[in-house]
Amino acid sequence: MISLAVKLMAAVGAGVFLAVLASIGIGVLTLRNKIQKFSQAAFGTNSLTEGLNRQADELAATPKSVSGMTRLMEPQIVRDFPDFVWQEFKQRAENMLTRALLAITAEDAGRMEGASEDMRRQVENRIADNQAKGVREVYDNIRIHQTEISNYRKEHGKCVITIQSAVEHYHYKTAEGRVTEGSKERKQQTKYNMELIYIQDADAAAGNAVGAVCPNCGAPIRNLGNPMCEYCGSAVQLINIKVWSLQNFYEVDYHHV
Repeated sequence: MISLAVKLMAAVGAGVFLAVLASIGIGVLTLRNKIQKFSQAAFGTNSLTEGLNRQADELAATPKSVSGMTRLMEPQIVRDFPDFVWQEFKQRAENMLTRALLAITAEDAGRMEGASEDMRRQVENRIADNQAKGVREVYDNIRIHQTEISNYRKEHGKCVITIQSAVEHYHYKTAEGRVTEGSKERKQQTKYNMELIYIQDADAAAGNAVGAVCPNCGAPIRNLGNPMCEYCGSAVQLINIKVWSLQNFYEVDYHHV
């Protein structure tokens, strides 16, 4: 009698175990079918891994959209600076950005020919930071798709034009012969901002004055590129420290839009 009871309990236990296994199997199959349906709908393939890789490849080949405000802001800039030629500064900005990324790659700030002290110092600091961390940062196959004015603001004694570029490149970091960040095989599409700065009044830019004024009548200088006061006609001496100068660049991310 006891032996029969034991057998019955063993049979029940085995049945429960098989039922649990069957339930798990059905759950796995259901989940797999759902993943396949999602992958098929989202990526056109039953393989989620293949779909995600396709999406990553597509993103790597699609240039970023820039905040193009050139048509709106270029006329404002030209009103302030009649001699301003956007195409010239656009080319300068693209060349300087490429030069900065290649200087970081070569770990040689000496490649920053024609750069402002601020730009050169920024590159030197980036190189020093990488060296302190024991990593080498590489930018390769750099291609700039589009460059536009994204912002124009006038502050005390200076004007700042933010130039935004859509950039494609390989970007990765290596340490001890292995890639620690980025990829050598997949390109990156990103955006960079660069600041083009014009200093009209050194004291005002340093926060020591309210703004630029005519030395004869004291009227405010509204047209910052005009050497004549629009109220009294007196000549206005333009300080033009570094004139227009590219002084800062940074990759656009969630902290820099």
